[in-house]
Amino acid sequence: MLNRFTADYLEGVAAADFAPRPRVSGRLASFDGLLMEATGLSLPVGTICSIGTGKARVEAEVIGFRSGRTLLMNLGGPAPLLPQAPVRPLGAPGEAEVGAALLGRVVDGAGKPIDGLGPIRGAGHWPIAGKHQNPLDRGRVLKPMDVGVRAINGLLTIGQGQRIGIMAGSGVGKSVLLGMIVRAAEAEVIVIGLIGERSREVADFLETKVAGDARQRAVVVAVPANHSPVLRIRGALRATAIAEAFRAEGKNVLLIMDSLTRVAHAGREIGLALGEPASARGYPPSAIAMLPNLIERAGTDVSSGGSITAIYTVLADGDDGNDPVVDSARSILDGHIVLSRQLAERGIYPAIDIGPSVSRVMTDITTKPHQRAARILRGHLATYEENRDLVLMGAYRSGADPAIDQAIACHGAITEYIRQGSDDVVSLDDAIAELTGVFGDG
Repeated sequence: MLNRFTADYLEGVAAADFAPRPRVSGRLASFDGLLMEATGLSLPVGTICSIGTGKARVEAEVIGFRSGRTLLMNLGGPAPLLPQAPVRPLGAPGEAEVGAALLGRVVDGAGKPIDGLGPIRGAGHWPIAGKHQNPLDRGRVLKPMDVGVRAINGLLTIGQGQRIGIMAGSGVGKSVLLGMIVRAAEAEVIVIGLIGERSREVADFLETKVAGDARQRAVVVAVPANHSPVLRIRGALRATAIAEAFRAEGKNVLLIMDSLTRVAHAGREIGLALGEPASARGYPPSAIAMLPNLIERAGTDVSSGGSITAIYTVLADGDDGNDPVVDSARSILDGHIVLSRQLAERGIYPAIDIGPSVSRVMTDITTKPHQRAARILRGHLATYEENRDLVLMGAYRSGADPAIDQAIACHGAITEYIRQGSDDVVSLDDAIAELTGVFGDG
């Protein structure tokens, strides 16, 4: 009996084509709180590793090599690691969970749910770094998108598949403007990446800006500022991958990332830790070069008919419009919305500075009367701002210049057109009708 069982068992093992594999393991040689060096390993960049044993265990990602050692970046919090702690590979983060199973859920940079609603079941998979796309497969932006904000709908019209940036210093109203767009945007799916922001803002954004119907068609990837820089970058890549998968299904997706600057900051931390020389204001070249790879993944797909309309917030450090991240993003994006601290201080919200703001696809998606009315408003606003000091000091005499007289007469109407309550929604048709009704005849 025993001999027959043994023979059957051995035959079953042989039929299973079992091939034993050695267990790969290395040793921790150096750790400075963020960057680790391991010996005895030969792993590709991007591999996730476990370091330590028991409670003194953290996860890290391979980010490079130096002098025969493998460099890793800590993904978790502090741990009482000891020299020569074991380093074992867990697997490469090559794919992101995607699909309808993620709708209404909140995940972290590693794709783990953090909303307390249990595991995510039935999700598909998509390369976290995206799929290479032929430039000729990228469709043109030909259809306007209603975002519910009067000034944007009328003067900076956004199109489906456009990539646009909201650029401002801290505390000028970027998050409030994003909330207005999320509540009113005509999109089948909303993917929100909260990257490198305060932990308090994550809960606040979910409860006040992604509520009701918007929550059920939204996927949120939240990686606060106190998380590892590798996790922050992976969070941005994951949010983009989720949007790409929905676009491949033919859906119109709104991708919101707050903020692109925090992604660049994470790239700067990694680059400097690797010893890369700093160039523009402390940013190594790799941190700035990472932005086009991320932004270019959004847009319209000809083959599926879907689109990713991407809105990125860009923090201008010190309100400097020539900050390297701001300048680089401005050159890649299809338009930018500049928020002015001076307008915010005057109580004008959203504090959109119409002069330096531009939508590069507006002429392709709007009618000629609409474009003409927008140009007239911009002309009056520019004339008033150029002579504002003279007017406020009383140095300008009425009747001296008809253009200035007209700009002064229209300034109140322009201000009211830009100003909008955070809970108000102004449709695209209403915004155009108001604009052409006041400024359509010149």
